[in-house]
Formats: sequence, C-alpha cells, structure tokens
Amino acid sequence: MGQKVRPTGFRVGIVEDWRSRWYATKREFGDLLVEDFKIRNFVKTKYEFAGIARTEIERTRDQVIVHLHTARPGIIIGRKGQEIDRLKAELEDLTGRRMDLKIVEINQPQRSALLVAEDIAQQIVKRGSFRRIIKRSLDQVMEAGVDGVKIELSGRLGGAEMSRTEKAMRGSIPLSTLRKHINYGFAVARTTMGVIGVKVWVNLGEYRDEESGDGAHAQTGQAPQRTKRPRKR
Repeated sequence: MGQKVRPTGFRVGIVEDWRSRWYATKREFGDLLVEDFKIRNFVKTKYEFAGIARTEIERTRDQVIVHLHTARPGIIIGRKGQEIDRLKAELEDLTGRRMDLKIVEINQPQRSALLVAEDIAQQIVKRGSFRRIIKRSLDQVMEAGVDGVKIELSGRLGGAEMSRTEKAMRGSIPLSTLRKHINYGFAVARTTMGVIGVKVWVNLGEYRDEESGDGAHAQTGQAPQRTKRPRKR
C-alpha cells in the first residue's frame, strides 16, 4: 500500500497534521474547500520563485489564517512589508474574508522534497543534462543530513523520441514505515520536447526524534543533531 499512494496522504491523520485545519457544516464544506484551493493556487502562481514548500490554512469564525512555509521570505514580505500587505489585500478581494498571513522560513531548502523537485524542473527547462542534475541534487540533499532520497524523472528525457523513466536513490526510503517522516514533492518541467515529471522522496528520519528535539524538525527545515556514540575498545 505504501508503494502506491502519496506518502503525505498515507500519513495524514496518523502522524502528519492536516494542511487545512477548520470545521464546517456539510453545506459550507465544499465552498470552503474550493476557496482553500484558490488561495493555494493564487499564492503559488504569484510567487513561483519564492520557494513556497507548503501552505497551511486555519479558519476561525470571521478570519482566515494562512501559514506560508517559504525558503525566500524576503520576496513575499517585500521592502518594509509592502509586498505582504498587497498580497493580503488581494487574498481578501479573492475570498471576501478577513485574512492574516504568517511567514515561516525554511532554513534548509534541500530538506524539502517539493523545493528540490522544483529546482530540478527549472534546471531541466534550462536544458541541463538530466543525469548530471540528478547526481548533483542527490549529493546536495544527502549533505543536508537526511536518511535517504529518491528522484524519479518521467518523459522525453534528453529529447528522446520515446518517453521513459529514470530513477536514482541514495540511503533508505521506507514508504510503508509510518513512523518515518517521508517528505514528497512533485513538479513539472515544460520543455520544447514535451512535459517531464519530477518526483522526489526525502527521508527526514523518525517523527519521535523531531518531537523530542533529537533530530530535524521538518516543519522548519532544521538539520538533525546526531549524538556521537562512544567507541568500543
């Protein structure tokens, strides 16, 4: 089962928290769900190069709180906060509700699977060698202190006539082990030869290590603190 479904969806409600946290009646639920999609789509389209890894939405009776997890908070905040005020006003016009934006900085983008996938897609669009891109990305992600990483490219790789799939992996990616924090990201590279899909899985370690502070907290992208074992004599 773990091999067939998206790792985050497989863990939501068990060890992963929901991306939208609110309660609504059956009559309002569909409209609010569509509104959440519009908010995420608008922010992602407007700030495509801001490195937004995740958008979390909380709702109260009269307010919508949007948490933007980004690797480049300066692009969204702008000079003296002008850009974030503009974004807040645009979202209020889009939804007709009172908005509140909170920016969460990601210190290590290499630990976010979505940001790694988007970076690979951008390099492929610039006509880089896909094998060199994969190797460089694997090295960068493993240097960030993760337990494993897997990258999969699908499409007309290198301008080939027939589409195919190229995979590469370092470390371990136990998709069925629910206590392991597997971060998943998907991006699309639109080239002149066609569309190439980029999938990335990153193993950030166990959830209990993140909660106890022994390892990396994936929400903020902090590197894990590994304890040194005494040498046997």
